[in-house]
Amino acid sequence: MSLHVLLHLSGHLTPITSEALSEHMGANPVLIRRTMAGLRKAGLVSSSKGHGGGWSISRDLKEISLLDIYQALDEPILVHQHRGLEMPECLVEQTVGRTLNAIYQEAEALIIKRFEKIKLSDLSTAFHARPVERSGRHGKRRSRPSLAMLEL
Repeated sequence: MSLHVLLHLSGHLTPITSEALSEHMGANPVLIRRTMAGLRKAGLVSSSKGHGGGWSISRDLKEISLLDIYQALDEPILVHQHRGLEMPECLVEQTVGRTLNAIYQEAEALIIKRFEKIKLSDLSTAFHARPVERSGRHGKRRSRPSLAMLEL
């Protein structure tokens, strides 16, 4: 949701209200405000009150990495670890759990390393460069980002 909101903000020169963002995303404005609070605390967005107020991006898009956004959200779980709850005393389950958890930790480290390299400007460019596609949800034309365009 954070990336979705940030991409909407990236195309606007003026602030956007939580209500307007919620309409774009089909989400409750309260959920938008909660999401934005973490991004504001990290200095990625700012808010202004009053007529013409709303949310806007605080830094240059080239300075914001996916890692910055991930960290602003208190580093949500990317890869779920093996819990081994069925038979914790079983040596087979312990062995499998350790092996899987090592793989999951390695995968998460690779994802985080990749997050450092991808900037919000990359996503914004890919988003705005996409050909317009038909969206059945609101009957409007929308663009969709393409990861292939990011040269990951």
